[in-house]
Amino acid sequence: MPRHTDPLKNDEASEASWEAAKGLVSGGLKWGAVAAVLGGISHKMYPLYRGLTVQFKVYIQASAMIMGGMIEADSRLRIYENRMRLQRRMLQDQAKWERYEREFLESDRGK
Repeated sequence: MPRHTDPLKNDEASEASWEAAKGLVSGGLKWGAVAAVLGGISHKMYPLYRGLTVQFKVYIQASAMIMGGMIEADSRLRIYENRMRLQRRMLQDQAKWERYEREFLESDRGK
């Protein structure tokens, strides 16, 4: 039997992917800036770093940006998941409370 809803096309999955993408960009920028500053300092202070090829320096910079993006995306995704879990729990508690109120009012009318 075919599914009526695609799990990849629901709002929550879409929001989660956007949150991870924002984390990827911000983490890449942060870690890239730090790596650029450290690269500049290393270029001034260490002859070994100056002797590296441009390709290897670009590789080091790109590695820092990719790693930072992954870490920040994962962090934001975990925060988003916790927020969604808390929202679901609050909705369940609210529904449970409304059910208790309804049962209480119905039992009070019966007396």
